Amino acid sequence: MKTCSSCGNHVPGDDRFCGKCGAKMPDAEAPLAGKTMFFSGAQIPGRAKLILIKGDSGDGVAYQLNGTEHVVGRAEGAILFPEDTLISPRHASFIYRDGKLFVRDEGSTNGIFMRIHDPVQIESGGLFLIGEQLLQIEASAPDFGPQPDSEGTYFYASPKRASKMRLIQRLRGGEIGVIFRARGESISIGREGNDVNFPDDPFISGHHAQIAIGADGRFTLTDSNSKNGTFVRVADEAPLVHGDYVFLGRQLLRVELS
Repeated sequence: MKTCSSCGNHVPGDDRFCGKCGAKMPDAEAPLAGKTMFFSGAQIPGRAKLILIKGDSGDGVAYQLNGTEHVVGRAEGAILFPEDTLISPRHASFIYRDGKLFVRDEGSTNGIFMRIHDPVQIESGGLFLIGEQLLQIEASAPDFGPQPDSEGTYFYASPKRASKMRLIQRLRGGEIGVIFRARGESISIGREGNDVNFPDDPFISGHHAQIAIGADGRFTLTDSNSKNGTFVRVADEAPLVHGDYVFLGRQLLRVELS
């Protein structure tokens, strides 16, 4: 069988034209120009495929996950992104266990981020993505008030407001950008009219996400029905379901189950 590069229809190997759309098919000796890379034949029922999202240009290559484990990396694995320098040589694995699909971080430098469906709890120091912004939430350290130096003199400074948490913008190279210390129990994030705004980020919605701290000191991250979603970093591994979105480096993948 051959795959029609125009509509994706499966066409018998000897046919010169697609029976669905009429497009001319390549010669048997020529490499197929179809969208899908098959690791082990046609998609098996109950197995998944990953669709590479190409922004406004629509979907890109599809990767069939018919085996037990599929490694993604810049230099190692069945799914390679050699030009993406934000992906580690061996970055992640998509694995099946007990009939379910999981994604696992293989000790990558920049991690794996999954789009959240519902509010999720994250720990202090947890990282998440909105638009092009990598953000980190931290519990504020206890404030013991101003302290004098060895001579008993107090350092003159602006008053420090009480705060339970702070939001940190992480820049490339590990540098720190904006730091916002919350006065209340929550921080709203977006492009305009929020506690923290990123007006120059075209991928962030007007009101994009919110992070709140509960009475138990735990953080809850909520997406505010944003267009491009909110992504939280996977600590080790996470289960995947149909329609999930996963960020690896600069690559956005959508999970589709047959």
